[in-house]
Amino acid sequence: MASSVAGLPTVVVLPRRCQLTFLTGGNRSSLRHTGPLKSKRGEPLCNHEVLCQANSQNVSVSVPVSTEWSQKIIELDPYRRGCHIITDKIYRAVPEIKSFEVGMANLFVMHTSASLTINENASPDVPLDMEDALNRMVPEGHQYRHLDEGLDDMPAHVKSSMMGCSLTIPIRGGRFCLGIWQGIWLNEHRDYGGPRKICITLQGKPRSDGRLYK
Repeated sequence: MASSVAGLPTVVVLPRRCQLTFLTGGNRSSLRHTGPLKSKRGEPLCNHEVLCQANSQNVSVSVPVSTEWSQKIIELDPYRRGCHIITDKIYRAVPEIKSFEVGMANLFVMHTSASLTINENASPDVPLDMEDALNRMVPEGHQYRHLDEGLDDMPAHVKSSMMGCSLTIPIRGGRFCLGIWQGIWLNEHRDYGGPRKICITLQGKPRSDGRLYK
């Protein structure tokens, strides 16, 4: 069975009994047959005649490599405690996203007392309500062992793990493939968290004509 996305290499999915190993090298990839071609009774174990020829242990499949990578670490100025929509700041930080026709983006916040999430990008009340809800779920107090850095510190660690430190977002037509009401949030869980670093990785297929999307 094969599947493909416009402009991307065809992906061939083989049954378990086929036992093929996917090898890469240079600008080509190949499928090497690592299992037996026939059973002890002489019956063929693989019916994929095109890929697994009966008289050959090696089957090569050309897969053009046309992906590009981009990675950078950005530093955001300190935010007050709460949830903040940072979609526009992320776009400004990675103008190279406009060169990608299709791909994936990963955003990773490099801290243990802040988090990232995708949520409402229109109503200013939603970030405020989210902060209130998080504070109700994880209240401050002396019930924690880790109090060395203040009463807000341990709850910040808990909230960070609850919300998550990374996002994976599809790229389509030079932009994040977000819903109309979706935005990228940075959640600052400390009273004085300081600057926050985010590692942004983009990977995908560049636009075939080399132009940038608007």
